[in-house]
Amino acid sequence: MLTRFKIRLAAGLSLALTLAACDTAYPVTVIGEGGVVFRGAATNTFLEGGSFQATNGRVTCTGTYTQYADIRTVSFPVVCSNGLTGIGTAAFETARRGSGFVTMSDGSRWQFLFGRGALAL
Repeated sequence: MLTRFKIRLAAGLSLALTLAACDTAYPVTVIGEGGVVFRGAATNTFLEGGSFQATNGRVTCTGTYTQYADIRTVSFPVVCSNGLTGIGTAAFETARRGSGFVTMSDGSRWQFLFGRGALAL
């Protein structure tokens, strides 16, 4: 009986470690000041958070975030190659879909969408 318990425990730990290492990538579209469109991708690691990168061909913006299982909204810093910085807030509808806003250091407010819906913009 103790052996069955050890086997189940080992199998459960193996599954948990496998899930913890899973990365999920999804598209991101950002609409900046004046309708400038940035496109890119985000990668989310199960229960850890992730990172994103988006470009309009001249400027690239990146950021990282931490996400917890019971939190659907995260805030994160944004850094762009043209010197702008910002603070973003993302609302997750699912682990791979949602939307949000970024308030940039120049006072502009950018909107973004991630997941399949980002491809339609």
